[in-house]
Amino acid sequence: MSYQNDLSNQSSQSNPNNPSNRRGQGNQQSYLFLPQHGHYRHLRVYRVAEALYDLTYTFCQRFLPAHGDRTVDQMVQAARSGKQNIAEGNQAAATSSETEIKLTNVARASIEELLADYEDYLRTRNLPQWDFNHPRQGAMRAWTRSEDFFNQYEAKATHMNDEEMANLGITLSHQVIYMLGQLLKTLQKRFVEQGGIKERMHAARTGYRQQQDEQFAALQKENIELKKRIAQLEEEIRRLKERAE
Repeated sequence: MSYQNDLSNQSSQSNPNNPSNRRGQGNQQSYLFLPQHGHYRHLRVYRVAEALYDLTYTFCQRFLPAHGDRTVDQMVQAARSGKQNIAEGNQAAATSSETEIKLTNVARASIEELLADYEDYLRTRNLPQWDFNHPRQGAMRAWTRSEDFFNQYEAKATHMNDEEMANLGITLSHQVIYMLGQLLKTLQKRFVEQGGIKERMHAARTGYRQQQDEQFAALQKENIELKKRIAQLEEEIRRLKERAE
């Protein structure tokens, strides 16, 4: 699944006005104000963040001292914070757009912190950071964007040296930061257009009452028409009786 499709799917799943979310549900579905969300585990941004956490944990275990270096805790916690806040933001979206935006922004900030740690590791050890012109960077980007990556990264990481793993961490960090940036734009746009939970609750209640008023007006109109028809039938019956006499 591409980045854009990932973001588009999350946006459409969380939009209560999306017709596909109302199909087969009846008119009452129109007034449900809690948006329907896909599970965060199906989002590519979460899957990449989860892989980044796993690889960061392995990287710290292999290449950083087990005791006396706060970098280990900082890197592992930053990677975990990124993953967990994506999950929590997605789950909070049903009841609070503000919380969803806040947690998504926290996730991005955490991954940016992790990115700086990976860059510092390479810089302080005089190891190269692979830029776009590096002969191995293109292949790494293509691999991390493929579905095969999620089935292979744990096994392949055991054979990587610290330079390779750090550059893999940097590549994944850039991807997560980009996707979260795009997601934040989508969330902000949706908040401006649809509002938060209070606005959706008001719109749902207003829409429901409007439907009730329209149904009542239709019944009144139908009742008037029925009375007219009854009067016409009674008049026809009266005339038939007069003729019979």
